[in-house]
Formats: sequence, structure tokens, C-alpha cells
Amino acid sequence: MNLTLWIVAGLLSAVLLVSTAKMFVPREKIAAVGHAGEWVLDFSPGALRAIGTLEILAAVGLIVPAVLDIAPVLVPVTAVCVALLFVGAAAMRLRRGETLTIVPDLIYLALAAFLAWGRFGPESFTG
Repeated sequence: MNLTLWIVAGLLSAVLLVSTAKMFVPREKIAAVGHAGEWVLDFSPGALRAIGTLEILAAVGLIVPAVLDIAPVLVPVTAVCVALLFVGAAAMRLRRGETLTIVPDLIYLALAAFLAWGRFGPESFTG
């Protein structure tokens, strides 16, 4: 179970780091990729930088506290925050009527919830 939780944390961290591209790539370029990228046009560049910053912090918060053994309780707290981030992403997709592109967000939401449950419960770093 512990190994599974580490794999989930690593996968979510990688996904969050990849998704920070919105901070560096112009919105128009992302939107030109296809229907799945058009959502960026609904947000200002400042809002996209804020979302990207939260994603970088989340990617770090899922791994670093446990690896360094400094406040490892931050891992499940961060997992809850990541789950909330994907709730917001899914809500945005529903609002835009993007029912097909919501599936990855729901999968990441489930992974974050699983990680939070596992690290708060059976595989807690404190117990």
C-alpha cells in the first residue's frame, strides 16, 4: 500500500508539473492545440499564472515533506488541496460543456482522494 501511495504521489506530481506549461506558453498557442485547450481563453494570464503556481506548490507538497521528513502531514493536506483543484477543474469543464475532457480530471481527483485517505489513514507518516 505504501508503494502504491508513493506511485500515486509521483504520478500526480508529474501531472501537476506538466500542467504548469500554461504559465510559460501563450494562451493562444494552447487554445490552438484543440478543443481540450480552449479553456485557457476563459482565464486571464494572471489567473493562469496563479493556477500554475498552485500546481507547482502542490507538486512539491506531495513529495518533498515526506522525502525530507519535515512536516510529512503536509502530504495528505496537499492531496486534499489537489483534490479540490481538480473539483474546480471538473466544474469548469462541466460549465463549458466539455463532457469528454472531464474524464482525466475525475481520474486525478480520485487519485488525490485516494492519496489523502491513505496518508491520513492506514499509511500515515506519523503512525
